[in-house]
Amino acid sequence: MSILSEAQAKAILTKVVGFSKADECTAQLTGSIRGNVRFARNDVSTAGITDNIELSVQVAYGKRVGIATINQFDDAALERVVRRAEELAKLAPENPEFMPAVEKQTYKPTPTYSAATAGITADYRAKVAIDSIAPCRAEKLIAAGYLEDQAGFVAFMNSKGNYGYQTGTSADYTCTVRTEDGRGSGWVGHNVQDVATFNAGEDIRVAMRKASASAEAKALEPGKYTVILEPAAAAGLIQFMFFYFDARSADEGRSFLSKKGGGNKLGEQVFGPQVNFFADPAYPGAAVYPWDEEGLPRGKMPIVENGKLVNMEYSRYWSQKQGKPAMAQPGNLIMTGGTKSTADLVRTTERGILVSRTWYIRMVDPQTVLLTGLTRDGTFYIENGQIKYPIKNFRFNESPVIMLNNVEELGKPVRVKGDEADAPMVVPPMKLRDFTFTSLSDAV
Repeated sequence: MSILSEAQAKAILTKVVGFSKADECTAQLTGSIRGNVRFARNDVSTAGITDNIELSVQVAYGKRVGIATINQFDDAALERVVRRAEELAKLAPENPEFMPAVEKQTYKPTPTYSAATAGITADYRAKVAIDSIAPCRAEKLIAAGYLEDQAGFVAFMNSKGNYGYQTGTSADYTCTVRTEDGRGSGWVGHNVQDVATFNAGEDIRVAMRKASASAEAKALEPGKYTVILEPAAAAGLIQFMFFYFDARSADEGRSFLSKKGGGNKLGEQVFGPQVNFFADPAYPGAAVYPWDEEGLPRGKMPIVENGKLVNMEYSRYWSQKQGKPAMAQPGNLIMTGGTKSTADLVRTTERGILVSRTWYIRMVDPQTVLLTGLTRDGTFYIENGQIKYPIKNFRFNESPVIMLNNVEELGKPVRVKGDEADAPMVVPPMKLRDFTFTSLSDAV
């Protein structure tokens, strides 16, 4: 029941919109089946499947809005949830920033669905756990990890005739490997749309090598260093920065993209010339639904070109207020790079630090996107193109804005998990100069 066919979803939505007596009505169905397996101390600890489907109804009388949700789909329940939304709308104050539902749109389907991922079984999840645990047991290492897979759909309709339906899948795997004495730690993560591209038995070897290699960590003085950030480490910082690409916050002086004297930095050089970002709902391996939360159709959109800011996120309200064309909010973030692997970047580094992962990242100053956080799960000193020895983890104080003005070289981009599973990022490994480490951390 959790993944309705298009015909089933459309029939429900048509009834809901037909029941409404409000000025406008928008109904959305979302459903998913999620499976998972968790393991720790080289044993499976939990596993399960959850499924859910929910209907959300939003109505408006003028600028008064009401929203109600339900997970029953008989006619009486459908009419009841519409009436509840209408009752709430009549009680609500007017929203001065209300925007009416969008008119009928055209959406180009995107490759968000994988039959292999949708077909994952309990046996498949068990094999992922076994493929992660068995090699670690054999080498006296300890594995702890988690796999979650999901298949779902989104369907919506409004009283102006707009309608959309599409299915999607994703799978997210992470595993931390520790030495028996707890002094060495390695991590691997793999976020995919199609599990045909995923092999836990290969991935676990990366975490195992780092765990064994990081056990005899030496202390290195904090300071500014050339660093190589692996994609997962870089993504942790970059996603914080993109919370501030909203035009309104910039225009109102609340963002690093605010311009002195008012306005924003659209069209200005913000990063180094090697830096390029774009969004593309159909990007292979990181596709997203072809509409945003308001129903505007997504298309390929440049965001940063050769370090210059070329597009910002405008809500429908703010675009109208500022006289800008309405554009869909991007659903993914793609950063371009080169062809080199992380290992290739290491080989061209005279002296530097390899960072496998960043975590516990917190905002220090939104105006500059100054972040603080810690390295973990394998931090290594590089000398003359080789990893010489493991080093103790650092606390860093760094802004991704400054970081992306200090790019020496970018490697081959890979998909990593963004702030949400359905908002993937594609990020390259990065070699950066003058990255700021402020203190040591005894954590592994």
